[in-house]
Order: sequence, then C-alpha cells, then structure tokens
Amino acid sequence: MPAQDIIHQAVKNALIKDGWLITHDPLFIRIKGVQMYIDLGAEKIIGAEKDGQKIAVEVKSFQGTSVLAEFHIALGQYLNYQQALEEQEPTRIVYVAISLDTYDLFFTLPFIQEATQRHQMKLIICDIEEEIIVKWQR
Repeated sequence: MPAQDIIHQAVKNALIKDGWLITHDPLFIRIKGVQMYIDLGAEKIIGAEKDGQKIAVEVKSFQGTSVLAEFHIALGQYLNYQQALEEQEPTRIVYVAISLDTYDLFFTLPFIQEATQRHQMKLIICDIEEEIIVKWQR
C-alpha cells in the first residue's frame, strides 16, 4: 500500500466533521490487470429512505520540489481513478483534496484553473489547521 500524504488525517477528519462516513482507507480497486489505491472512500446518507452519495478522495499536499510536477501526477491519478470507477462504481465521484494554502497559491493560477475545468477535476479544499472543508469545487 502507498504511504499516506502528510495532510491525510486532517482531510479525513474534515470529511467526518462534514458528516461523511469513511468506508475505505484506502479504497482498493482492481480493474483489467491494474491495482489502484485511492486514499479514501466515503459515503453520506442523504435521507432515511434514499441512497447515499459516495465519493473517492485522493489527498494531495503538493509538498514536492515542483508543484507543477505534483499537479501532473495528481491530474493523471484523477483521470485514471475516474475511468476505473466509471466501470466499477459509476455512482462514486472522484475528488482531489488539497489544503486551502495550496488552493490559494497554486490552484487560482489561470493555467491551473483552465486545466482543472478542462478535465473537470473536482476539488475538496480544506483548512488543514481547523480540519474543516472550506469549499467543494465541482
């Protein structure tokens, strides 16, 4: 299993505070000869009689030597996970969880905004210190 990102626990706590039940840590997928681990699987019951929402969350701190290289990796993972889940769990939505600082410093750059929009990359922006979700970018 891959190592957890340094903000993994803070994101997990933020999801729990937001009413999500963590169902997988990590979420394992095996598809067409490939094995993948997405950091978290979570579920939220919408109502007593209704089906819940299901998400898969890849946690990224962007603490490497190159934020752009980290973004390339995150985007590739996002697209691969999205493709795999479309076949195995089409109701589960993939998100990339990042810190508010990373969002403010990097994800607000015009090129990065265009890339996330073009590839429909969904984000969960977390205040890591408070362990709360600040924004869902769908």
